[in-house]
Amino acid sequence: MRVVEYKSYGNPSEVLTAGERPMPEPAAGEIRVKMRLSPIHNHDLWTVRGEYGVKPELPAVGGTEAMGVVDALGEGVTHLKVGQRVMGAGLTESWAEYFVMSAARAVPLPDTVSDEIGCQLIAMPISSVMAIEDLHLEKGDWLIQNAATGAVGKTVAMICQSRGINVINVVRRKDGIAELADLGIDKTVSTSGADWMDQVRAIVGSASIKAAIDSVGGKESGQLMTLLGEGGTLMTFGTMSGGAMEIGSGDVIFKQATVTGFWAAKRSARTKPEEFAKMVGELLTLAAKGELKLPVEETFDLTEGAAAAKASMVPGRKGKVVFKG
Repeated sequence: MRVVEYKSYGNPSEVLTAGERPMPEPAAGEIRVKMRLSPIHNHDLWTVRGEYGVKPELPAVGGTEAMGVVDALGEGVTHLKVGQRVMGAGLTESWAEYFVMSAARAVPLPDTVSDEIGCQLIAMPISSVMAIEDLHLEKGDWLIQNAATGAVGKTVAMICQSRGINVINVVRRKDGIAELADLGIDKTVSTSGADWMDQVRAIVGSASIKAAIDSVGGKESGQLMTLLGEGGTLMTFGTMSGGAMEIGSGDVIFKQATVTGFWAAKRSARTKPEEFAKMVGELLTLAAKGELKLPVEETFDLTEGAAAAKASMVPGRKGKVVFKG
């Protein structure tokens, strides 16, 4: 079967190539899925570069999330059936025509959820829900986040809107404001304006910002910390800038602020099955109601790994780049 593989760590647009693998067989408690769509996430690209928290043995096949149709059932699997649409995250080797996964972790997709949404429904959205939960945000609270046009940023904003949580969305490009507005997301400011922090303060008024989600790092970490209220929490979610967080000690000391990190792999490991099921249920409901929009911008064949990676790294994308099975 066809796969997207890499034989060395490096620039994904250079090291990803087309490969062949034997058809995988599901073990007891597993299913084999005929892949329809599998997205490229930032953590997938970091893994290919050899810069993520896990380093697979080479040569490796990429991909950690996908949706498709159940093709075969392993021993003991009775709650799913061949031909059923499912999706899963936390996978390995999903950039392939077929992949195997734990049947217990497979999420059946209702007809009201499209393939395009289903293929990216868990990894980033579930991470977004977990981050919101870990920040103990409730209706009426204020959150600020950067990289708001990214998959996590958009999802956080949409989930918060459904929960009545106020979100300030920070973007770098002025046209990012219109991009989010098209998705029904407001309260957006662009760092292209020198007075953007004053704009944030004007929007918030006399309220206090309880939490911040930082997906950029560098000086933007410190800017979010400066805007936090007394006792606020800065959660570092990613490091798009590639630089160290630059945070003024005075902000941390005098605000009695907290800095915490988020890594979905660790958070998921301590998530109880019933909690996970509740989160997935919320996301499926929002998707079915059209309140969770997860657009796909471009689709690539499994023979086009390098080109797909290159497209995924282009700034200003409005949706995910995905592989089709």
